[in-house]
Amino acid sequence: MEAKEVRELSVSELEQHLRDTRAELLKSRLNRQTGQLEKTHTIRVMRKDIARFETALTQKKRAAAPAAAK
Repeated sequence: MEAKEVRELSVSELEQHLRDTRAELLKSRLNRQTGQLEKTHTIRVMRKDIARFETALTQKKRAAAPAAAK
């Protein structure tokens, strides 16, 4: 998922994608350990997706915080 697409998601959607991607990453890591994972590059892609989700989530929360304080 590209950064532009991630920025367009709502906070709840970002949190859901983050949970799903983390669960998928765990499964992929376990599959890699048992030798069942064919496409090992997907682990790196998922880690980058998680970073994008967390960055966008933090930006949205910081943007909402000053507005709520006023």
